[in-house]
This record gives sequence, structure tokens and C-alpha cells, in this order.
Amino acid sequence: MAVKPVVRIGLLGLGTVGTGVAKVLMRSKEKLERNVGAKLELARVADKDLARPRDIQLPAEILTDDALKVVHDPSIDLVVELIGGIMPAKLYIMEAIKARKHVVTANKALLAECWDEIVKAARENGVEVYFEAAVGGGIPIIQSISEGLAANRIEAVYMIINGTSNYILTRMDRDGKSFSEALKEAQKKGYAEADPALDIGGGDAAHKLAILSSLAFETTVSLKSIFVEGIQDLTPQDFAYAREEFGYVVKLLAIAKLVGEEGKGEQLEVRVHPTLIPESHLLASVEGAYNGIYVVGDAVGSTMFYGLGAGQMPTASAVVSDILYVARSIAYGVAGRAGWGPFGDIPLQTVSLPVRPIEAVVTRYYMRLTCLDKPGVLAQIAEILGRNQISIAGVVQKERRSGDKVPVIILTYEARERDMQKALKEIHGLDAIKGKTLIIRMEKGE
Repeated sequence: MAVKPVVRIGLLGLGTVGTGVAKVLMRSKEKLERNVGAKLELARVADKDLARPRDIQLPAEILTDDALKVVHDPSIDLVVELIGGIMPAKLYIMEAIKARKHVVTANKALLAECWDEIVKAARENGVEVYFEAAVGGGIPIIQSISEGLAANRIEAVYMIINGTSNYILTRMDRDGKSFSEALKEAQKKGYAEADPALDIGGGDAAHKLAILSSLAFETTVSLKSIFVEGIQDLTPQDFAYAREEFGYVVKLLAIAKLVGEEGKGEQLEVRVHPTLIPESHLLASVEGAYNGIYVVGDAVGSTMFYGLGAGQMPTASAVVSDILYVARSIAYGVAGRAGWGPFGDIPLQTVSLPVRPIEAVVTRYYMRLTCLDKPGVLAQIAEILGRNQISIAGVVQKERRSGDKVPVIILTYEARERDMQKALKEIHGLDAIKGKTLIIRMEKGE
């Protein structure tokens, strides 16, 4: 019987996800090794706090509080980075790549910020970098894009990719909770951090969108090119109006899609914001802390990926799947070859797609205005919208009480963002408008 090769793994970070990864590697060792065709050895583990209680027992001799000892250990074949953040994680990953060690990471912030630099270093040093857990937790979207849908030209990606915000929106939609009430509940249940700004402000979704759109469209999408808007201005009434009057639901969507414009060629739209989508759309049924990723390819058509986007074991599942891919490549002697792995030959064949600025985006709009209930106000608003090339598709006025402030809901046909913003500025100059007008962009999602 042939002796199986041994793949030695160095793990950086023994927090929630790192502990989950160690658990899976230990409890499913035989099954994983049959899958790979090689022995998997968790050879070194680094964490800055080795005294912290954990529900896993690891041999003391493999533990260290110095991550560089793991990175520079010549016997380590694969470094798994689960520290998170930009620094010192970037240092450890770049040092591992320079030492020609393959890397698995779940670090969405680092990949979003340093995509080009990491791709370039990986290709120059002939190593693989896998990052399935960086987008969608346990959902296998990275492998699906890079391999399962490789025959396709990806045309669009629509994602509910932040479980915290989706949980909050679900509670506001289904139970009429205010934003603050739903946020407190999410924090109590452990779905939201004490400082939830990155989640509710759309930043977390933007990190994931930068990664997935760079991969799907074989380009580089910088964070600063992504338009980002959070969910904090939504009210339970917006969900009720959207469903009852128009048949739509409100979701925080991360959107990337190819668009063409006469005389300007092809562009990429990348944006994160609250979005109205039809109740019949598959993404409309993604609720609570779950994630949904809807991908449109030219050959396959529309596909949907659904699952838990965070948590110890779902994320550990994605990390271990990457470990298996890399370990199998090492075992068969193909690791690091050009065109192999999720980065593939991106440096050789990158298409530089211009990103369409948000001002040029064309979409439909939901508008919620707070107006004094008096004659002529709607006519003034309609005149301003028309002067800015915005056509009205529907109007709903609730709680009519003469002389009081009332919400007025307007649904528009397709309009350009710059025209909408210009119209809003004029509308806010009307004496009858009281308070900030909310707009929610709309998508068919097809």
C-alpha cells in the first residue's frame, strides 16, 4: 500500500472560528483524509491568549503565542489565517506567501482592502490563496463562482450577505418592530455586535461585495468605488407600505451587475443599499440571520445559494473545505500552478471594468415624504419630478387628517440617480415638506 503524503497545517487564531476548524479537523479526521488522499496534521497553532478557556483540548507542544513561528516553520505546508482585521493578519499572510506556503483565510476586510497585492504576491510565488469563508459563511459561493460556474459569463449578482441587518429587517417587516427595538433584540441574541455600525451601515456587505465582484467579473473592485447606504432610516411603515400597496419587500442588497451605455461601453454597477424587490423573488424569502446569493450567468441563467452566513461551525465548514482543496492540490503535486484555485490566472487576464458612478445609475424609486396635508402639495411634487424626467407610477397617502403632517408614498418609473437627487433638493425646499424624504431603490433582480 502506497504511503499517503502528509500535509502539515499551521493555524493562526484560536477564537470562535479557529476553534471550530480545529474541532472539525479532529473529529472528522478519517473522512477528510479519505477525501483528500493525504494525511492532515494540525501541526502548529498560534493564539495570543493561550490561557483562555476553550471547549477543545490540543497538545501543548503545538501551541504558541507567536504567529510568526508558525509562518516561518519550514515544515508547515499550509497556513490558515483566522485572526481577522488588516494588521497583523496582512503581515502573516504576506510572510507565508513569501515563504511559498499556501494560505486559507476568512479575512474579508483584508481581501477587500488588499486584493491586488495578495493576488500579485500569490502568483509571483506560485502559491494558492483560498477564501471561501470570507463571503457567505457556510455557503460555497467562491468555489461555485470560480469553478462550478466557470463556463458562464457572470452578468449579475444580488446578495443578502449580512445576517445582522437581515435579522433586523425581518423583525421590522414581520413583527412591526422599530429599528432600535430590532437592533437591541439582535444584540441580545448575539447576532449584532455592541458596535453594530459595520453591519447596519452596509460596510460588512461592501467588503464581501468587493471580493465576490472582483472574482466574478475578473476585475478589481475597490471599496471606495462601492456606493454604500445603511438601514437605519427605515421604519416599520415602509415595510407595510411596500408589501400591502405594491407587493414588494425591503432587503439590504449588495448588487453587482454588468450594464451597457451607448457610447461608453460596458460598465459594472456595485452598490449596497436597502432595496425593494418583488415578493415573488427568491431573495424575498431569505429571512432572519440567513444569507442568500442570487447569481445570473449567460449559460446557466439564474441560480440561488442559501444558508447561514456566520457562526462558528458554518464558517468552519467553509474554511475546512478550502483546506481540503489546497491539501488535495499539494498531495497531487499541482498546488500553485497558474490558473489553479480561485485566483486562477487573474493577473494575466484581468479586464479593467469601469465602475458606473451612483449618479449615473438608472432604477425605480420608492419615496416616503412627510407633507402638510393641504391642497396643491402633490401637484407641486409631481411638477418637480416631471421637470427632472421622473415619472410617477403610483401614489399612496395614508392617515389623511386635514392640516396635519401625513406620509405620502410615491413609486416612480425608472429614473437616473442624479435626476432624483436634484428633484429631492427642490422638493425639500417646499414649505409643505416636513422632515427628511426617504428613498429606497428598486430592483427586479433578474
